[in-house]
Amino acid sequence: MKNSRRDFLSKATLASALAVSPLANFAHAENKHDEKAKGRVNTNSSPSDLKITDIKCGYTRGGHSLFVKIYTNQDLVGHGEGVDATPGTYHLVKIMGERIKGQSPLNVHRLFETIRKTGFFEGAQAGMYVAVLTAVETALWDLTGKALGLPVYQLLGGKFRDEVRVYMDTALYQNRLPTPEDFAHAAREAVDMGFSAVKFDLDQANDPNKYDKFNWTASPAEVQRMYDQMAAARKEVGPNIDICADMHGRYDAPTGERVAKVLEPLNLMWLEEPIAAENADAYKKIADSTSTPICAGENHYLAYGFRPLLEKGAVDIIMPDLQKAGGLGEAQRIANLANLYYVPFAPHMVASYLGAMASTHVCVSVPNFMILEWQIYFHKDPMFKEIVTFTGEMVENGFIKVREVPGIGVEINDEGMKKYAPPGVPFFE
Repeated sequence: MKNSRRDFLSKATLASALAVSPLANFAHAENKHDEKAKGRVNTNSSPSDLKITDIKCGYTRGGHSLFVKIYTNQDLVGHGEGVDATPGTYHLVKIMGERIKGQSPLNVHRLFETIRKTGFFEGAQAGMYVAVLTAVETALWDLTGKALGLPVYQLLGGKFRDEVRVYMDTALYQNRLPTPEDFAHAAREAVDMGFSAVKFDLDQANDPNKYDKFNWTASPAEVQRMYDQMAAARKEVGPNIDICADMHGRYDAPTGERVAKVLEPLNLMWLEEPIAAENADAYKKIADSTSTPICAGENHYLAYGFRPLLEKGAVDIIMPDLQKAGGLGEAQRIANLANLYYVPFAPHMVASYLGAMASTHVCVSVPNFMILEWQIYFHKDPMFKEIVTFTGEMVENGFIKVREVPGIGVEINDEGMKKYAPPGVPFFE
């Protein structure tokens, strides 16, 4: 009886292992789309035998959105995205690819440090280098999740929540000279769509009351215009909807202080980047002068870039852009660093749904998550549904549910994306 029982348990264990083998599951799913894959994928090989064979990239939005694919010897492919600081970076992607080709993609942190440290004299502290590294690092996490059969959040240590709250960026750009009535209408539209938080832009280059086109010290009429616009939004949606305002770092410190003070009665969720990113002391001066929460970070890079803001108490909320700050692992490090100072983590997000879901995996994995940015273009521009593949809804009632599938759960759609690729730039070549 003992031998029979042992034999039965051994067979059952083997059957279970085969049933949950991530590479076997992947091969089964892929065969639905490509029968040829069966002959190429060794479903019995260990994930530790996985090796990077190539990295390719494509772009949309005139080069301001970079999409990366990392290919392997087992036909698994990882997908990642970088934004903003990415135009003209095709050859930088290729350089980074050469530095990790032939290595296991499962060593995400090691590969991240390999690329970062070998680029020390190539600009690896910020900007384009880090934005491209972000896309590559994200693709490594996606690839690792697929190889191990786990969603990315599980690789990051698990989750605190199943879904993340998002705020609607209304994209009511000031170059169109929106009125207070326009602000009220946009706020109502967002709330009617199920969002409980909305954001507006206050910087207006062509405000007729501006004194000087280069010196952005705001005139009294400009400050009044900002108040009137935000007051209209607050009146329209009432006191229980979060509203926030973005100044895109265009103004000077005195203007930042004045606007923050004037907006105090409106109980904003935050005032975002009244001044440029570089000076933490100036940010602290503004934050200390007002009860309006001050938020910044979309133009900071790596955890190093956030240290001065946090150490000085210069901001109330941090908002790293997880498609350019260094990647998903670095985003978690930034969030955990902020948590030591009891500062909420509210990531900036102007990417595709691939970037949004990648950000969501980080947001569910950290304790101090507050809210994630969401864009009206997901609902109004068909490009953003055509360039990716996914199942289910993007967002429901102002929340994104994290995807419970291996990797990120959203992939690049080459055919759809090619329609929007900038001319003259290699497309996944």
